[in-house]
Amino acid sequence: MTASVGKVLSKLDRMREQGIWPNGMRYLWTDAFGVVLLVSLYRELGRKEFLEEAEWVVAEVERVLGRPRGLRIGEAPDRDGQYFHYLAMWIFALSRLGTIVPKYRTKAIRLVKDIHHAFVIPGYGVNWKMLEDLSAPYPGFGLGALDSFHGYVVYRLLDQEVLAHEIQQMKIIVKRSYQNLIVTQDLGLGMMLWMSHFFPEEDWVRVQQERSLAILDRMWIDPPGYFCREPGMPAVKFAFTNFGVSLGVQAVGRWPERIARLNSFFETYRSGDEYDNDAITHVMACSSTFPGDLISAAASRVV
Repeated sequence: MTASVGKVLSKLDRMREQGIWPNGMRYLWTDAFGVVLLVSLYRELGRKEFLEEAEWVVAEVERVLGRPRGLRIGEAPDRDGQYFHYLAMWIFALSRLGTIVPKYRTKAIRLVKDIHHAFVIPGYGVNWKMLEDLSAPYPGFGLGALDSFHGYVVYRLLDQEVLAHEIQQMKIIVKRSYQNLIVTQDLGLGMMLWMSHFFPEEDWVRVQQERSLAILDRMWIDPPGYFCREPGMPAVKFAFTNFGVSLGVQAVGRWPERIARLNSFFETYRSGDEYDNDAITHVMACSSTFPGDLISAAASRVV
């Protein structure tokens, strides 16, 4: 067992003991990363309890957040509606679990078919947030700048034949937007890098990787060793968004020394707000420490 896996197992034990995750309140983004983490641990250690726990989380998410079409953002009262990028991350999680238990791949395809046409405006963009029944865009929200990239990548990873129509619609939006898109938020930059590493031969990947790394380089605060929220905001930092940056940077094979510094800094950093005990912080810390199936070399394996 590697040191990183041992650290993740200890974090998971503490989360379970404190009712943080997976036995806490449901939140789709956190649960997606958590399911991939459990799948990764199952592959690494061959211990069936991790596979069983991943399946349990999926069942709980469907029970608590499931709607006739799609999945609610979270269990808390203020987490209503549906986000496309949360759904896309959940589709990715189901697809990874589906390489072991095929019925979850079927679930992922069905979810794409259920939600895609509600969110996507062909040739134009992807609605960032929808009402919970997917009947209309959520008031006050526009298009998601990264959502077409997210959908394009996870759909291709899932099934390029069955989802050919949906992939083509996403591809058109990606080609229309990638040249002028400038992401400046930390988590968005991390996720763009993560998405870009799956299909490195594509034109949008070269442009967005180079641009994202250049912007992140300006956001690195040394000392003590973290990425600030946006350029020009050196004091503003969040642990869970830094872990998202870490994932993207690791996916493209850059700055290992910065990743080590970042993980070390946030091991003891406390923000003094709700994020200190929020599952999103702790689950994404595990993903930063042990990306596993989130990185393509591992995610390409089928068992």
